[in-house]
Amino acid sequence: MSIFTWFDERLELKKFKAKFLVKTFPTHPTFLLGELALFSFITLVATGVFLGFLYEPSTKMVSLFGAMVPAAYASVVKIDILPLGMIIRRIHHWSAMLMIAAVLTHLMRIYFTSAYRKPREINWLIGLCLLGTAMVAAFTGYLLPYSQFSVTATSIAYYVSKSVPWIGDWVSRLLFAGEFPSDGTVPRFFFMHVMLIPATLIGLISLHLLIIVKQKHTEPRSNRNRKEAEGGRRLIGIPIWPEQGVISLSFYLFLLFVVVLMATYIPLNPIETYGPPSPGTPVMRPDWYFLPVYGFLKLIPGDLSFTFLGGKITPETIGGVIFPGLLFLAAALMPFLDRWKEPQHYIANPLQRPFMTSLGVGAGVFICMTAVAGYIDVLHITPNRMTAYAILATLAAWGVTYTLLRRYSRKRGTDV
Repeated sequence: MSIFTWFDERLELKKFKAKFLVKTFPTHPTFLLGELALFSFITLVATGVFLGFLYEPSTKMVSLFGAMVPAAYASVVKIDILPLGMIIRRIHHWSAMLMIAAVLTHLMRIYFTSAYRKPREINWLIGLCLLGTAMVAAFTGYLLPYSQFSVTATSIAYYVSKSVPWIGDWVSRLLFAGEFPSDGTVPRFFFMHVMLIPATLIGLISLHLLIIVKQKHTEPRSNRNRKEAEGGRRLIGIPIWPEQGVISLSFYLFLLFVVVLMATYIPLNPIETYGPPSPGTPVMRPDWYFLPVYGFLKLIPGDLSFTFLGGKITPETIGGVIFPGLLFLAAALMPFLDRWKEPQHYIANPLQRPFMTSLGVGAGVFICMTAVAGYIDVLHITPNRMTAYAILATLAAWGVTYTLLRRYSRKRGTDV
């Protein structure tokens, strides 16, 4: 009796292969964006396990090269001087950046091809939750080196959470274990970063994949003509095993090559230079995925505050709570506001969707302009002027895109 037969008698591997491994995967290259996010998460978990064995989530003072510094800071410095320690920490960092970028780009592909339509609204909402959770995961990891840079960056989020109307004090104490910084903040963030958030990501990714297996991918409209010739199959592509499996493995190895290359030549924030937390505040800006929020905060007048139903609304509330909340709410409502009500099984052509495509382009330009606003001090632009630039650029992008696509769709006789 072979080993395969022994396992097959107990696990029914042949039935599993017949049911799942022969399922079709589309050959369109944009579908690899989802795999890019998944593979980045796998790399994050693998490197995170290594770092978790060496990191000490504590702010107690320990001796490091003759100086007394927090244990969390000292453990990261020791990781950096280990053989391959710094390179693995960099791989962990850049994998997080790639995962957020891949999820965001994947959502953009879904939006512009209208793949969020019925019956895929639930997966669209799960994708938005994945994006938000991945950003929170990166944010909680920001504090763990416990350097002057990371503490200053995290303090911005502390004051934003404290500005939440009615429940700000409770939210800030829950997330930051009291006043920030406190002895419990680093252990709290460490628990969220290595346990709570990864478990949430695994659950969301699993649910996302289960729904895809049930509903199947969308596919190019060119496949519609091929279906009749191939027996009317709903999805045209290649089997998951072995064809797609080999492609995915090759893609993952290439991704590892790119990440290692980035980790080799692109350094992180030098914690040895910034040093442990001190009363001084370094000039810093958040990573790119939080820059729109940071830039929007810079555009709000500092004296803008009022009371609404007993809750105090401050600039931090508007820029750090209301602004990102409205962005995610608007994105979540897209499948329900789109006028197309029929089930969508094919990729729509963005050139034939003037209103929705121009809306997406305008929103993208607005978010990019708010990210640029994070550098108004370097660009020597006043907040009022930057606000005017952002509004004009958004309206221009929306108007030009809509006009051109409207003419194109009328010429082609299509408008979906």
